[in-house]
Amino acid sequence: MGWKGALRHEVVATLSLLLPLLGGALLHGLCLRYGWFGFLARPIDGGRTLRGKAVFGHSKTFRGPLAVAAGAGAVWAIERTLAPPELGLAGLPGWWFGALLGGAAELAELPNSFVKRRLGIAPGATARGALAVVFYLWDQLDVLLGFWLLAACFVPVTPLRIAVSVVIASGIHPLLTVAGYLLGMRPTLR
Repeated sequence: MGWKGALRHEVVATLSLLLPLLGGALLHGLCLRYGWFGFLARPIDGGRTLRGKAVFGHSKTFRGPLAVAAGAGAVWAIERTLAPPELGLAGLPGWWFGALLGGAAELAELPNSFVKRRLGIAPGATARGALAVVFYLWDQLDVLLGFWLLAACFVPVTPLRIAVSVVIASGIHPLLTVAGYLLGMRPTLR
């Protein structure tokens, strides 16, 4: 396999690893849209404050990581069964691996929310000035940090896979945000 074939394989393998996150995002969006699992829509921080400001905010609930984990686990189970052998997914752990990846990716958004609350940025609101760029980038990439920290326990994490995942997330995340808003799955375009 030449370098083009190797590159194509890495891109497809990385897409395959990230695909369960879309399933998780879809299930979470449906939960938000239709109020499914409302009993889990309780803030992770329990409404606690730190120096008079919410720890994470009301929008970071238990439903998010659990819904993303469930959706990612389901997609991973299906994908792992149907994927061609050359992708090597069949040799990876089962549905629970996808669920852990989804949950870890969703929980990786908490530090971002924590910092925003310290700066007085309301849930769903955007920062102003130079901070707007920093938080825009952080919003696009935070799920990848949680994803790759856990995935590294089972798959080789290469600079190419990281780069491919950053390009994918940077392109898909804004599109999903707009689609989620238009479909009533998100309260804001942010």
